[in-house]
Amino acid sequence: MVLEKVEMKVVSIGLDPRTSQPVLILRDGTRNRLLPIWIGALEANAIALEMEGIKPPRPMTHDLLRNLLDLIGARVQGVLISDIKEETFYAMITLATSRDTLEIDSRPSDAIALALRTKAPIYAAEKVLETSAIPGTDEFTVH
Repeated sequence: MVLEKVEMKVVSIGLDPRTSQPVLILRDGTRNRLLPIWIGALEANAIALEMEGIKPPRPMTHDLLRNLLDLIGARVQGVLISDIKEETFYAMITLATSRDTLEIDSRPSDAIALALRTKAPIYAAEKVLETSAIPGTDEFTVH
């Protein structure tokens, strides 16, 4: 079975005013739907630093992972927000190596942090958007 997927862009990262938990907002390519994903504070910081182009003096975890992939000649082909179960999002990172294409289970926040660092595309499964996306507004602009 082929999974229908939609390319997404990171729009913003902020705090949910109700829970004070960081929330990452993705927008589909047609700008019609927003996908909010609540994430941890450390992951939010890692994503925000990359979005703002701030390079810490020492590699953060996602920088280390990117550096390791570069060293072994692997390339991130893309990440996919693949599923949602019991209000928990699931993601897959697709890596291309000289011998194989590998799919690795990941938290969406880690997958997105890595995708931003490697300039890899971010996708969401259509079934995830159908159940979890909200209508887009002009309030959110892509950074």
